[in-house]
Amino acid sequence: MTGPCPVNDDRWLATVFAVPLILLTLVSAYFCWTALTIRPSGAWDDDAYAGIVLACVMSAGAAGVAAAVWVVPAVRRVLGWGWVVPALVLGVVAGVRWATGG
Repeated sequence: MTGPCPVNDDRWLATVFAVPLILLTLVSAYFCWTALTIRPSGAWDDDAYAGIVLACVMSAGAAGVAAAVWVVPAVRRVLGWGWVVPALVLGVVAGVRWATGG
């Protein structure tokens, strides 16, 4: 009598877990790009500064969620550091842009 053939689910799990990380990294990249390309017309341009802050918050938030997804042990088991580093870098860039104020 033979039992079921053991199946290696790592490839399937990597695909399933990579999708949200990729999407969150793309969202973070879009908002980071937006924060870096907004140029206020002057010191009086409060709307542009508010847009920069909002884009930075969204970029850092998406990067934080990506890091939170990656911290789950099942995700870390199949996806290495290379999957979360781009999101973390984008989050840091957005944080620096936010801190410098435009």
